[in-house]
Amino acid sequence: MYDLIIVGAGPAGIFTALELVKKGREDKILIIEKGRPVENRSCPKSKTKECVNCKPYCNITTGFSGAGAFSDGKLSLSPEVGGELPDLIGTDVAEEMIKYTDGLYLDFGADDKVEGVGNNEKVKEIRRKAIKASLKLVDCPIRHLGTEKAQDIYYKIEQYLLQNGVEIMFGTHVEDIILEADDCKGITFIDKQGVMQSKLAKRTVIATGRRGADWLEKICEAHNIIHEAGIVDIGVRVECRNEIMEEVNNVLYESKLIGYPKPFKNKVRTFCQNPGGFVSQENYDNDLAVVNGHSYKELKSNNTNLSILCSAKFTEPFNQPIAYAQKVGELTNMLGNGKVLVQRYGDILDGKRTWQHELNNSNLKPTLMDAVAGDITSAMPYRPMLNIINFIKAVDEVVPGFASDETLLYSPELKFYSNKIKMDTDFNTNISNLHCLGDSSGWTRGLMMASVMGVMMARSIIDRK
Repeated sequence: MYDLIIVGAGPAGIFTALELVKKGREDKILIIEKGRPVENRSCPKSKTKECVNCKPYCNITTGFSGAGAFSDGKLSLSPEVGGELPDLIGTDVAEEMIKYTDGLYLDFGADDKVEGVGNNEKVKEIRRKAIKASLKLVDCPIRHLGTEKAQDIYYKIEQYLLQNGVEIMFGTHVEDIILEADDCKGITFIDKQGVMQSKLAKRTVIATGRRGADWLEKICEAHNIIHEAGIVDIGVRVECRNEIMEEVNNVLYESKLIGYPKPFKNKVRTFCQNPGGFVSQENYDNDLAVVNGHSYKELKSNNTNLSILCSAKFTEPFNQPIAYAQKVGELTNMLGNGKVLVQRYGDILDGKRTWQHELNNSNLKPTLMDAVAGDITSAMPYRPMLNIINFIKAVDEVVPGFASDETLLYSPELKFYSNKIKMDTDFNTNISNLHCLGDSSGWTRGLMMASVMGVMMARSIIDRK
């Protein structure tokens, strides 16, 4: 019998265990992760030059630290960024917890430099341009870990947990939760030999990240865990030359812009900006290939990439936003023969597909070299596509050249956190002793807020005993 079982070794689950250990607790803790230890995670694409669709799981998205160790590794130090957790716990509490959790990252070797602070007059000028373009600028301080440095930091945390008695089972897929009436007693899982097993615990935390949001949604449906269809984010990854993004890269590092372009006035935002970064491909269990981006502390490209995401909240009778986003991705993958599609912005406006020879002759060379040149508008629904086009035009008023003909759009960029679990401020669900954390819970979007949620979960456990 464990005191605590944590399903998923992403930031939310990791920081739950980390805070319990740091507070001197002697709880018997088990973390179950279907991927590998962080030191054994590597993407073969660095050698093969193209995605080989690793089995059973993509090493970029799955394993200790989740997708965080293979993303750009940015910690957003503002409660305005990273999801809706402040709506649940309060903005002041969120701000206090960000400062504390940031300190934990620093303890394990995070860079003490904070991007996007100072340069107040230049920030004002960028904001003035944003307002003129009917956009909101969120100038959020950023602590950039970097892809390679993030892996080092999470390795140190992994070893710290192991040395302090936390048990971690890798390569293990959790099948279901064990319920007696409305009380969670533990989990069932499939071990490495393919045999169904079970583990019992006084308390169970599910923290499966975006990677496991679809799985958690099925668990909610099967066991009547109260949840609702949240916001679905569908968009593209945009890439342009560093020269175009130079001002905002130097002043803000990440320019978080939000707009509500006509005619639909849906929320559209920039997300995960990577100066000198690289566009990457991630693969999900159903062989869905999606696009993402990351940046290193040392290795730099000539390009900057960022995500543009369109948010939509569907109403009755529709209640499957994750499945909807997956269908969009599947259609795009079909056109790209299982690969990510890339198209020039100018070609979209001209109503034509992009050809590989056109990319070869451009000033802008794709950093995702095996992306397939094609026509993303043949797969992207009309509403988000028009939102993206009009949003790019607005951003061009803030960043001249952003809407140039050669700007690249990669698709599909999808964020699977649409299933939102109903919980109280101690993260209790309607099932006793069952808690849901991080991006899969629908309350967070990103490393920092997921980590904060883990710290707060640990403190809630401590306060109850």
